[in-house]
Amino acid sequence: MPYPVTLPAPLWRTNPGVQVSLAAWGRSALRGLVGGLNRWPLEAAMPAMGVLASMPALPQWESGGAGASRSPEPVFDPLAYHAPVLPEEVLHFLQPSPGKLFLDCTLGGGGHSELLLAAGAEVIALDQDSEALAHARLRLQQYGSRFRSYQSNFRYFPHVLEEAGISAVDGILADFGVSSHQLDDAPRGFSFIREGPLDMRMNREDGQTAADLVNHAEPGELVRILREYGEERQAPRIVRAIVKRREQRLFETTLDLAQVIESVIPRHGKKTHPATLTFQALRLAVNDEMTVLDEFLAQVPRWVKPGGRVALISFHSGEDRPVKQALARYSTEWLDRPEWPEPRRNPDFCMRLLTRKPVEATEAELKRNPRARSAKLRAAERLPQSA
Repeated sequence: MPYPVTLPAPLWRTNPGVQVSLAAWGRSALRGLVGGLNRWPLEAAMPAMGVLASMPALPQWESGGAGASRSPEPVFDPLAYHAPVLPEEVLHFLQPSPGKLFLDCTLGGGGHSELLLAAGAEVIALDQDSEALAHARLRLQQYGSRFRSYQSNFRYFPHVLEEAGISAVDGILADFGVSSHQLDDAPRGFSFIREGPLDMRMNREDGQTAADLVNHAEPGELVRILREYGEERQAPRIVRAIVKRREQRLFETTLDLAQVIESVIPRHGKKTHPATLTFQALRLAVNDEMTVLDEFLAQVPRWVKPGGRVALISFHSGEDRPVKQALARYSTEWLDRPEWPEPRRNPDFCMRLLTRKPVEATEAELKRNPRARSAKLRAAERLPQSA
């Protein structure tokens, strides 16, 4: 069952270097955010403007004695953990404001939650990664009781809301990607360019690792995983190389697997690493992400208030397809089939699409955050019960 997360002493209140970094990041990041909001209605920018106006002045470091300069203490940079993708678009579609309650199903570094909190809203956030939760709790503790977080896979979000005594929320946000911190943290085993254990578990306290899967799954099952989750056309060729190698020595590290893949699928000048799709497929399989996504999408409408909104961000077609299909199902009022004498009302009809096509990152955002290049946002609004 999900449970609240506790944290050590509040570092940012006791470390002046942390205070400086937090203030500096908030001022620069929100200035960039407001600058990009000219594509959206002005009211979407107002919460961020209010935060900018309330930012404290940055303290100046004083000179030490005998001509020696004082060095700032190590700083904590929130953006170094993970930069949230499509921040302006999230604000535009969710329309956060004081008095509203949002569910952030994939807390990660806390960037999206902070946008909602800065607009005056309340946030309940979930993440199964204990490291991400600890970071976000530290980053967002200034918002006090308006922010609550729980360690849980987002497939269980109804249980979390029930335990918190909440029957519905004003909006649901989910970002199905891997955070920059997870990709850059070699021991997590997500990266094919950094040496680390072949792990890939979002929750390192539970489940099989990618090494377990690569070393012991039947060849046919590995081919299915690479084709279904990674859309890897070279799946049989890659699996043959994996099986041949594991008969001699089991896989232990990320680079070990990446090098075997690259030996049979050379780059030929391509920018994308040959192991990209295989690593994506293994991550999805290890964390059962597609089953989790289907369960999540089936439960979303029940928990959104009339007039409330959902914003869902995917990063590859395997995620975007079920999101698109689910929102289309919920927003289609009438169903018709050739064998029916007349159209029938769709029993699942309960939402209005806000995005006919997925919203993608602007060129300006891609310059700031190249990892947003694959992000696709789809949004919908819950209709009144009478509809």
